[in-house]
Amino acid sequence: MAATKDTPASRIAAANRRARFNYEIGQTYEAGIALTGTEVKSLREGRSSISDAYAGEKNGEMWLYNAYIPEYLQANRFNHETRRPRKLLLHKREIGRLIGAVEREGMTIVPLKVFFNDRGRAKVELAVARGKKLHDKRETSKKRDWNREKSRLMRDKG
Repeated sequence: MAATKDTPASRIAAANRRARFNYEIGQTYEAGIALTGTEVKSLREGRSSISDAYAGEKNGEMWLYNAYIPEYLQANRFNHETRRPRKLLLHKREIGRLIGAVEREGMTIVPLKVFFNDRGRAKVELAVARGKKLHDKRETSKKRDWNREKSRLMRDKG
């Protein structure tokens, strides 16, 4: 995933590159994430993965499930569990909007990337998304291939 102007590539800890191919991305939210010290150190090394992760509601709170943050090697017995549920820090109104989109409209909450903001805090960019059908994925692939071919032709012509 390319870095945007607000999150440089060096600050992105994990990106879900397949999300934009598998889902139609709607509104995005920036959420804090409750981590232990070893999880933060491991995230800074950049070996984590959120490709299988999703967010869900439990007891009126949002949780990030199935995100893989590997153990920090120097932490020995104080290490964390690699795929534990992690609490997402959002305002009540945002949680209400997300829960409403999932319950009423059948949407999914997908994490797009985990990054560190300018204050050094770990954040997750969440998106409300709808799963694409196979024909939609083919159409996306055709458009991407055509744009690549078009840019190659323009570059060759000068």
